[in-house]
Amino acid sequence: MMWNSPADFFAMGGYGLYVWGSFGVCALAMLAEPWLVRVRQHNILRSLRRQSLADQLDKEAS
Repeated sequence: MMWNSPADFFAMGGYGLYVWGSFGVCALAMLAEPWLVRVRQHNILRSLRRQSLADQLDKEAS
């Protein structure tokens, strides 16, 4: 397909909203996933630390 101007390229023959919208959603998902993994890892490590501390306190109390 030949485009005569940058506006034609971004319009994508009338499908630009769908093409660029899909591209944007995909880019957002690819950026959000590593952040969400870090948040989950932080929460899991915090939970494990709390559990370990609770186990230590139980042993000391016994």
